[in-house]
Amino acid sequence: MQSEGQDTQQTTEQTTGVPVTTARLTPASARIVIVGGGTAGITVAARLCRAIKNPNVTIIEPSEQHVYQPGQTLVGGGVFTYDQIVRNERDYIPNAARWVKESVVAFHPEQNTVVTSGGQSIGYDYLVVAPGLQLNFDQIAGLEGHLGKDGICSIYTLNDAVLTWRMIDEFKGGNAIFTFPATPIKCAGAPQKIMYMADDTFRRHGVRIDSQVMYATAGPRIFGIDAYVGPLNRVADRKKIERKYQHQLVEVRPGKKEAVFTVTREKIQGDQKVQEKVQEVIPYDLLHVVPPMSAPTFVQTSPLAHTEGPDKGWLKVDRFTLQHLDYPNIFGLGDVIGVATTKTGAAIRKQAPIVVHNLIATIDGRDAATSFQKYTGYTSCPLITGYRKLILAEFDYSGKPVPSIPWDSTKERFSGWLIKVYALPALYWHGMLRGLA
Repeated sequence: MQSEGQDTQQTTEQTTGVPVTTARLTPASARIVIVGGGTAGITVAARLCRAIKNPNVTIIEPSEQHVYQPGQTLVGGGVFTYDQIVRNERDYIPNAARWVKESVVAFHPEQNTVVTSGGQSIGYDYLVVAPGLQLNFDQIAGLEGHLGKDGICSIYTLNDAVLTWRMIDEFKGGNAIFTFPATPIKCAGAPQKIMYMADDTFRRHGVRIDSQVMYATAGPRIFGIDAYVGPLNRVADRKKIERKYQHQLVEVRPGKKEAVFTVTREKIQGDQKVQEKVQEVIPYDLLHVVPPMSAPTFVQTSPLAHTEGPDKGWLKVDRFTLQHLDYPNIFGLGDVIGVATTKTGAAIRKQAPIVVHNLIATIDGRDAATSFQKYTGYTSCPLITGYRKLILAEFDYSGKPVPSIPWDSTKERFSGWLIKVYALPALYWHGMLRGLA
C-alpha cells in the first residue's frame, strides 16, 4: 500500500493502449469543477478521469443534447442531416464524473464557488471554464422573429442550419449575401464555407447565371491569415463572388428585403487619412447572417474576464499555459478564452491536454516554470471551397502554416474534403470526447 503523495502510475496502456498523464494520490481529493459540457468541457473531463486514479470531477452543463458543431456547415450545405450530428449528452459524460444539469450564472473566485441557475453554490478546489461563446443575434436590428424565413438564414444554430439548406436548395436567383461580423466568431472560415457550397448549388440548379453572390465582411480582407488570403481570393475570383470589405451588418428590413451595413471608409482630411462610417443598403433575396459573438454574459460580468483591451469580456488566461492570470487554480479553454487564435474544435483538441497536464501539475504543487506545457496557438480551419474541395488551413500564433500532413496546406484538395466529411467526425465522437485524441 502506498503512502499519501507517493507516485501512482495509471496508464491506459493496460486498458486502451493509449498512455495518459501520470497522477499522484493527492489529486484524488481535489474537487475539480468544469463549467460547460461542450467540446472543450467533455474533452477535458474525459482526460482528467483517465489521468487521475480517483477523480472528483463535476460538469455543469444544462443541455441534454451534444451537437457536433463543425457539422452544422455541412447540414447547411445539404451534406449532413440533423440526426447525424446530434447525440445524447449523457452518453459522453464520463462515468466517473458528476453531471449538474444546470447553467452557471455567477463566479465567486475569492470563495472558490460558482452559482448555478438552480440556486446551488458549488465549491471547487480547481475550476475549468469552458462554456463556449454567446450568439448575439439581438444586436442586429430588425432580425428578431425573421431568422429562418423571409430569405434570412444562418448555420450558427442547428435548427437554422437545417433551414439554411432548404433556402439554398430552393433559391431561384437574385442577390445572395453572406456576412461576417466585427467580432471574433466560432470557426472564422464557416461563413465562406457555406457561401461556396451555396454557389455550387446555384450552379447545379441553373440559377447562378441569374444571381449575384456577395461576401460582406466587417474585416479588411477575405481571411485573417496571410498565407490563405491569396488562395481564397482566387477561389472567389473563379466563382465570380463579389467581396465587400469593412461592411458590418447592423440591420435587416425583412419587409423590403434589405440589408443595412455600416461601412468603414478612409478619406483624406487635410494632410491625413481618417476613417468615416457611412450606411449602405443592399437588397437581398437570400441573406446568410453570422451574428456578433462574445463570451457568455456571466463570464463578461465576472472577475474572470478581461476588463479592457482587445480581449475585453473574454476569459483572462495566459495564452500559452491557459492558466487564469489572476487565479492560479482556474484554467480555461475553447471559444471563451481571450487569446489570438481562431475558435475551432481543432484548437480545443490541442488545448485540452495542455490544460489537463498543467492542472495536474498545479495540484501536485510542481513549479509552473519547469513543469507546465505550452499551447502554441495551433488551430485548424478546414475551408470548404465547394463540394469535394477543401483547403485544410492549419496555423499557430505566428500565423504561419503548420500542416500536420506533409503537403501544401494552401491548396484545394479532394482528400481534404474526405478528412472533413469522414475522418474528423469519427475522431471527434470516438477520440476527443473519450479523452483519446
